[in-house]
Amino acid sequence: MGRPMQFDAEAAIETAMGLFWRNGYAATTPQALTTELGIGKGSLYNTFDSKHNLFVLSLARYSAWRMKFLAENFSSAAPVRLQLREAMKVLTGYGDHDRGCLLVNAAAELGSADAAVTEVSEALFVGIEDAFRQAIQRGQRDGELDATRDADTEAGALLSTVIGLSLLLKARTDQSRVLRIIDATVERL
Repeated sequence: MGRPMQFDAEAAIETAMGLFWRNGYAATTPQALTTELGIGKGSLYNTFDSKHNLFVLSLARYSAWRMKFLAENFSSAAPVRLQLREAMKVLTGYGDHDRGCLLVNAAAELGSADAAVTEVSEALFVGIEDAFRQAIQRGQRDGELDATRDADTEAGALLSTVIGLSLLLKARTDQSRVLRIIDATVERL
């Protein structure tokens, strides 16, 4: 019988998420993880099976975090344009950090070579697009947004813009440029 776990696995996933987000998957070594988490390699592998599994758990945590934000953001009483603008700013990391989106970074780094990363990424992207679609449709019903625009097409365009801007921020582009793009994108709706 092994010793009982001496650390909080949920907190470890959260901490690992930050490390993977800063460094990427390949540059985050098991040693860096154990140092950051304050645990031994045995605990890392006994609890999470592998670095890859911990990475996927971190991506899932990030995805749930983003979907929770979107649900809260789009349930506020603010005008839809302001909600869309805020969602785009937060999803890209505007004003907050220059790391981009963890899942965009993971998809760019590992692409279709990693089925688990692709699955988690695609689920988040579908969720973001659906949240945008619902907000656009609500804005169209309320007369705030142009009702002649196709909500599916516009939601896809917003998702693509978020993904692109996330990469621009990661490349350390000028944040005022990103804000101009967000504002122009939302305004045209």
